[in-house]
Order: sequence, then structure tokens, then C-alpha cells
Amino acid sequence: MRIDSEKCVGCFRCIPYCPVGAIKRSGDIATIDQDECVECGTCLRAEVCKVNAIYWPELTWPRLVRQAFSAVVVGYDAFAKAVGHPERSGGGGRGTEEMKTNDVTGRFKDGEVGIAVEMGRPQVGTYFRDLEKVAKVIAKMGAEFETENPVTVLLDTKTGELKFPEIRDEKVLSAIIECKIKQEKAIALLKEIGNVSKEIDTVFSVDIINKCKNGIIPFKAELDEAGIKVRINGKTCIGLGRVPK
Repeated sequence: MRIDSEKCVGCFRCIPYCPVGAIKRSGDIATIDQDECVECGTCLRAEVCKVNAIYWPELTWPRLVRQAFSAVVVGYDAFAKAVGHPERSGGGGRGTEEMKTNDVTGRFKDGEVGIAVEMGRPQVGTYFRDLEKVAKVIAKMGAEFETENPVTVLLDTKTGELKFPEIRDEKVLSAIIECKIKQEKAIALLKEIGNVSKEIDTVFSVDIINKCKNGIIPFKAELDEAGIKVRINGKTCIGLGRVPK
């Protein structure tokens, strides 16, 4: 995002709208710290600037990756073209529908545990260099990355390293790594994720997905035994779909 200094009247109405605090006072006008800006477009879409001083310049690689993961309403067209995956064009979204559509997708089967690592949120954001640290741990433990997740196209799924090292210092509002692993290996992976989280300075959430069986979450007992406390949320399938053949 940019602010036209000639148009800006110094009302500073835009400052509270930036979710990462990138808009700052600079004398009599507002400016945008380009290192901190995640290209989410919130300041522009809020229509708070009465003189239309805020504008979105045409973004190029690698900066446009910020827009793809911070302004999902824009979609992935430019991002998809840049990374050579035209099938990723269209609507945005930081992750998949996870367990919510498991009746239809059959993504998670008995004996498997899905894990999603959500990094960054308003006020902090996250860098791809930190996301790479987590992805490398996941790859080392032999987990299977979710192919429908937009982060996955950026990764060497065998090593977890970024295929595009130039994006390591790009900051985004948030990004999600999704994977699944055999249940017997899941506790070890969660512990490794816990260890690497200590090296990362951002909001760090871990989602655990397990297919219910006879009204019970099979993996819950193992989590309890390992001392891993979880909060059960409402993303539970109720059997209204049809598993693909």
C-alpha cells in the first residue's frame, strides 16, 4: 500500500485501520512503513481516506506474495502466475476446509491425524522464513503436506524448504501449513513443532484433526497421556455427505 504525500491532508484517520501498525505519522502526513506493510488493503477497503490518498500500486514478485496471503479477497491470480501454478488462480483463502467437509473429501482416514499450524494474525503477522522453519520440521518427520493449501506450492515437500528463497523476508498477515501423519507418529511431530515454536516470535496456533469413531476422538487419549491440552471446537462432521469412491 502507498499514500500519496501530495494528497494526504494529515488527518491520520487511517492509522487505526492498519492491522499491523504499518501506517505512521511523519510530520504533517501519514506514511506507510513498507517493511511492515503486508499489503492486506484494509486501509484502502475501509474507505476511511476522504481525499483518496491511499492507493494500491501494481505489485511484482516477490512482494505480491504479501497480498496473496494477507488480502485473500483479492484472490490468487497474480500469485498463481508467479509461482507457475495457474490452477491456483481464482478465489483466496489461507487454508482448506479441513475436517468440515471430510464426509465428501475423505481427506482424513482412520488412524491419521491432521495438523495445521497457523502463524501470524493482526498486530504481528509472520515471515516466510519462520514458516520455513516449521515446514522443515514437518517434512523431517515424514508428514504429508496438504496439496490444496496455497503454502504447499511454495515448498519442497521433501525437505520443507522454500522453493523461492527470495520470499523468506516477506511478511504476511498470516499463513497456514497443513499436513497429515500416521497417528502413531503424531505425538512426536507435535513435540517437534512445540520445540521449533520457541524460535519464532509470532502468534502460533496448532490445530489437531482426528476422525471420530463411535462418538470418541481416538487421538484424545494419546494427547492426554502426553500432557498436551487441547480445546475441542465445533468443526465436527455429522455424516451428511458422501465419501468419494
